[in-house]
Amino acid sequence: MFGCLVAGRLVQTDAQQVASDKFVFNLPDYENVNHIVVFMLGTVPFPAGMGGAVYFSFPDPNVGQVWQLLGFITNEKPSAIFKISGLKAGEGGAHPFGMMAAPQAPSVAQVGVSIEALDQLAQQTPVSSAAVSTMDSFTQFTQKMLESLYNFTSSFALSQSQMTPNPSEMYVPASSILKWYENFQRRMVQNPNFWKT
Repeated sequence: MFGCLVAGRLVQTDAQQVASDKFVFNLPDYENVNHIVVFMLGTVPFPAGMGGAVYFSFPDPNVGQVWQLLGFITNEKPSAIFKISGLKAGEGGAHPFGMMAAPQAPSVAQVGVSIEALDQLAQQTPVSSAAVSTMDSFTQFTQKMLESLYNFTSSFALSQSQMTPNPSEMYVPASSILKWYENFQRRMVQNPNFWKT
């Protein structure tokens, strides 16, 4: 019924059914995972008026399992990406998983899907740090590329007094790179497709 993709490296489709309306995936080595994707397999839809609340649980030896609401999936929105690297242990809230047995291994977390009514899902508030940016991947890539170029070139910055004259070397003022960076960023915000014209 459900699948879980862990940071592009592990796909799980064998959720453990822990109740008639609850499913759990074990997430080994969660400390090295930034994002997870939870998705419907397409074999069994949710019953009419129902969807799946997606929860994440840290193994916390001090308090036991702490579940955090990440968001939800529905027949109309059959997959969702969640950022788990920014979540903090011990910051959970109300959840439908009760006192389930936690995995024995300390580096295994759990992702849970609870089938609930759509109107109930709409009233729940996911933990804010699990939200994934709504920028498309091209815009994100461009933003990161601009930052990387600026940071890279800035690491070679010298003041004029530190420069050794070299007739075969060209120098570009750091201020011109910064100006280009700011202009490109501004144009991307105004029209992400400006570079196509």
